[in-house]
Amino acid sequence: MTTRRSYGDSCAAAHALDLVGERWALLVVRELLLGPKRFRDLRQGMPGLSGNVLSQRLRELEDVGVVRRATLGPPVGSQVYELTDWGRDLEPVLTQLGKWGGRSPLLDRDAPRSIDSVMLSQRARFSPSVAGDLNADIAVRIDNDRFAVRVGEGRLDVERAEISKPDAVIETDLPTFKDVLTHELDVDVAVASNRLQVQGRIELVRRLFDAMLVPATVQ
Repeated sequence: MTTRRSYGDSCAAAHALDLVGERWALLVVRELLLGPKRFRDLRQGMPGLSGNVLSQRLRELEDVGVVRRATLGPPVGSQVYELTDWGRDLEPVLTQLGKWGGRSPLLDRDAPRSIDSVMLSQRARFSPSVAGDLNADIAVRIDNDRFAVRVGEGRLDVERAEISKPDAVIETDLPTFKDVLTHELDVDVAVASNRLQVQGRIELVRRLFDAMLVPATVQ
């Protein structure tokens, strides 16, 4: 086991930070929340992270039971990293951190973001009260990535997967999806300019993005 620094404090929050508080550790967790990834795919999602540091963080997260290695079945057969059940329990922690950090006046909203970060941010922005009785399975296709966004009973779920019979299909690129998500670009304007293609029930797509709130910046 790698040597880890510790706060030496019996508070459970302090212990949690002993486990996942090192720089980049929680971002590694973020990149695995939507499914397993190869080492090179993790690097792609965090371009500011060196290979050596990523290897160290993965070892540390494996040692404490947050991450484990797995092998994809044939014909791929690649080694991947995935979250354990306990590791996946960190999703609401990251969602709440996103809600809190999204209100910071110091947040650089033009800085690069991974596609997983953008897709997961829907959980932090989603307003059940605005969504109301919205019930929809929406396929999101961003370049070569495929996501399933499911809304129902006041809950939004996102996973890296295809939907066999979606109510609507969104096809776009990451900058456009991010702009629509943050209300910098209207859905209908994006469709009219061909930046966003929608198949199926576009009214459900409008309602989905209407339910994405922009957090108020702290004054």
